[in-house]
Amino acid sequence: MNAQVSSLVNAAGAAAAGGRWQEAERLWGQVQALDPGNVQALFSLGVHAFQRGDSRAALELLQQARARAPRDPMIALTIGRIHREGGQPEQEWGAIIAALEIDPYFLPALLGKGEFLEQQGKPRIAAAAFRDVLKVAPAEPEWPPALRRRLAHAREVVERDTQDLVDYLTHQVAAKRTTVDAALAGRWDEAVSILAGRTRPYHSECNQLQVPRLPALTFYDDALFPWMRELESRTDAIKAELQEMIASRGDEFVPYIQYRPGDPVNQWDKLNHSRNWSGFHLYAHGEPVHEHLSQCPRTAEALALVDAVDIPGLCPNAMFSALAPGAHIPPHTGETNARLVAHLPLVVPENCSYRVGYDWKQWREGKCWVFDDTIEHEARNDSDKLRVILMFDVWNPLLSLAEREMATALAGAMRDWRTAGDVA
Repeated sequence: MNAQVSSLVNAAGAAAAGGRWQEAERLWGQVQALDPGNVQALFSLGVHAFQRGDSRAALELLQQARARAPRDPMIALTIGRIHREGGQPEQEWGAIIAALEIDPYFLPALLGKGEFLEQQGKPRIAAAAFRDVLKVAPAEPEWPPALRRRLAHAREVVERDTQDLVDYLTHQVAAKRTTVDAALAGRWDEAVSILAGRTRPYHSECNQLQVPRLPALTFYDDALFPWMRELESRTDAIKAELQEMIASRGDEFVPYIQYRPGDPVNQWDKLNHSRNWSGFHLYAHGEPVHEHLSQCPRTAEALALVDAVDIPGLCPNAMFSALAPGAHIPPHTGETNARLVAHLPLVVPENCSYRVGYDWKQWREGKCWVFDDTIEHEARNDSDKLRVILMFDVWNPLLSLAEREMATALAGAMRDWRTAGDVA
C-alpha cells in the first residue's frame, strides 16, 4: 500500500468514526480508484451502498471483497445481513455458517446464528446458540459497545429459557419428588437447577488438606452432632458474654481479613483490614487465646462440649464473628474438609442470609448449624444492624478416629516440610 492510499484509508476511517458518512464514502471511492482490489475499500463501499438501500451494488462489492479475503468472517457475515434484509433466509443462514466455518468463535456470527434461529420461531435452539455466545463473550464490563445490546438480549433469552426449563422439569417430577425423603429433597432441586444450566455443581475445594472420597455435603444433619442441643441451650449465657465483650473490649474485634502489602487479595480487596467483618478470637490457628477465653468462661465451657478438631497450626478456630450492616463476605472456600465449621447465631437482624453451594439459609438466633466450608460459601448482612455469630471448628463426623490421626499427621508433616526447608 503506497503512502497516498494509506493516507486516504486513514482519512476514510476517521470520517466514518466521526459519522461523516458521505465524506467517508467519497474517500473510499478514491482508494478504490487508486487500488481497485483494496479489500477495505470494497468492504466499506459495500456497506455504504447497503446503507443507501442499493443491495445489488452492496452484494457485488462485498463478493469482490470476499474473493480477495476469503478467510475474513466479517465479510461473509455482512453478506448474510444483506440477504436478511432481502428476505432470503437460506442465503442468510449459509453466510452465517460460512463465517463460523472460518472462525467458530467469531462473536458477531454466533450472535447472528442465535438471532436467525429466534426469527425462524425456534426459541429453544436459539437459546442453545445464545448459551454458546455467552460462553465465548468476555465478562459484561468488557462487552464491545457495538455488541452490548445484542449480548444483553442473548442473556435475557438464555435466562428466560433456563427458567422455563426449570419450571418444566420441576413440574414433570413433582409427583415423584413427594416420595423422596424430605432431608434429600434439596438434592433433587439442585439436580434440576444443574440440568437446566441455572447453576453449576459445587465441589469441595480445599486450600490445604483435601481428604478424598468424602461427600461434598453443604449442611450436615444435626443428628451427627450429639453436643448440639446442649450447646444451643447455652445461647443466652454465651450471648450475654458477647454483649459484654462488645461493650468493654470492642476494640479487640479485629478485621478477619488481614493480608500484608504486596499480597494478592483477590476477592478480599473490600474486606482487607476492614472491620466490616471482624472477629473476637477465642482460638486461632489451633491455639487458645487465653486472655479472651478467661473473659468468656461460659462460652469456653460451651466450646469444651463440642468435638473440636485438632490440627496444630490450622485448627481449632473459634470466634465471635461480627458482620457490619450492609457487609458482604464474597464467595470463597476453606482450608480442609477434615473439619467442618459450626455457627451458633447470637445477634441476627432480619435480611441476613448465608449460602453454601446451592443452598441459601437464614440464621435463627440460638439454632446451630454445621457445614462444609470447602464448598463455595458467602454471607450477606442486608440489614442496618450488626450480625454476630459464634463460629467454631469441629471434626468431620464421617472420619474415623484413625483417619483423624492421619489428617493431623499429614497436615503436620506438610507444615514441617515447609518450615524445615525455610530453616535450611
